[in-house]
Amino acid sequence: MIWILLDGVGHPQDAPMGSVWEQPLPTLEALLARGLRLDARLGVAGLPQSGTGQTAWLSGVNAAAHMGRHYGPWPGPSLKPLLEESTPVRLARAGGRVALLNDYPEGYFRPGRRHGCVPYSALAAGLELNPAGLPSVSPLLGLDYQAPWAPLAHEDDLRRQGERVARATRELDLALIDLWLSDHLGHLGQTSVPQAVLQAGRAYLRRLEAFVSGLLEGGGELVLSSDHGNLEDLSTGSHTYANVPLLASHLELPPLTDIARAGAYLQARLLGAPLPVEGGTVSE
Repeated sequence: MIWILLDGVGHPQDAPMGSVWEQPLPTLEALLARGLRLDARLGVAGLPQSGTGQTAWLSGVNAAAHMGRHYGPWPGPSLKPLLEESTPVRLARAGGRVALLNDYPEGYFRPGRRHGCVPYSALAAGLELNPAGLPSVSPLLGLDYQAPWAPLAHEDDLRRQGERVARATRELDLALIDLWLSDHLGHLGQTSVPQAVLQAGRAYLRRLEAFVSGLLEGGGELVLSSDHGNLEDLSTGSHTYANVPLLASHLELPPLTDIARAGAYLQARLLGAPLPVEGGTVSE
């Protein structure tokens, strides 16, 4: 399974008119049509945040209820124990083959660096960052980090990279990819939508479309999730209450309603445990 964890991308059904989603994205649209639209609020007041949202996905635990509030972006003392028992950790402990494919620059490894939920979970699983022998994936997806977010790679390059990733990870049980530029762009929203940010957000989704298309063409089994809304509504620079997508290329998803239950479902699939659904469990 190749699991892409988007940061800050709400479901297109919850996006206003003229959003980043309003463009041809045929591969993503096909996955959206058979995917789920999930609650990221988790029954807790306040705007959903990355720390609790990503922990819910990775652990299958309602991290916001665990803390009594939404929290982020980095995991603190309340969330780290959940991540230390997260799906990557439990799968690696059971003998599964797990890797995080993000490309981390040299500066990331400076002493005292705070890790986001995905790399923290990977390190807790004993995984190596920038693992040798596997293709690395930049969370920028071929865009410059600085405005005006000029393209540094063509969409065809992203498609070919997706094919390479699919081929290289066939022997893995779980490959993680943490894509966070979407949330960075979302925080640049304003009441009068900045057109340069809107175009960058659309370009990011087109590159995601190309990368996902390559993954599927290369035979990859894809899961794509998001922790909270943000990029889908650039009329605000804050997170949103939007529902979020769960897309899967190879799974018939049961009727899950929120990101914690969906995280528990993915964990059960990977660990071969009974599959949780609303109101109980179902075994295959």
